[in-house]
Amino acid sequence: MPKSRPSTKTRSRTVKKRSRSRRLGESAYGLLLVARTGLMGALALLLLVAGVWTSWNTAQYAMLVQARERGTMTVADCRDNRCTGPYTPSEGAGRHRSRVSIAAATAPAKGEQVEVTVKPGTTHAVRTGAGGILHAWVPFAGSLLLAALVVAGGMKLRRTAWVMGLMGAVLLGATFAAL
Repeated sequence: MPKSRPSTKTRSRTVKKRSRSRRLGESAYGLLLVARTGLMGALALLLLVAGVWTSWNTAQYAMLVQARERGTMTVADCRDNRCTGPYTPSEGAGRHRSRVSIAAATAPAKGEQVEVTVKPGTTHAVRTGAGGILHAWVPFAGSLLLAALVVAGGMKLRRTAWVMGLMGAVLLGATFAAL
């Protein structure tokens, strides 16, 4: 014997409506979830922008070397995270300098030469080539790692966080291998 369906009148009476306070509470909770996700997204974006901004201060000289003063530096002395030495221009546009400095992390051993570009108006040099470019983007790699934690924990986007974290780790590893 087939079961008969209750009439629409009977069905509408069996459905209970939630109270106004419960609906308001659920709406407030949903609003908090959206606010948390938006705040964490803004924080992750801030971290990434800060990483790019910091990296670009050095990367522009390492990457865009056509219009800059290029040459080689012979490492003579290293102290306080800076290595110094004489600079010889590779093209006619630059001038010889008795002393320029480079970050110690990018410098080879004493007595060795490294290709650099000199920041305009200063005695600071930036390493060029793959090693210099990768080293310039290390702050961005760090910001990728930090933003991955924010994306995973605050936004609950685990796959996106894994991709960001792996990209940051690969960039750091490539920099280590290049230098």
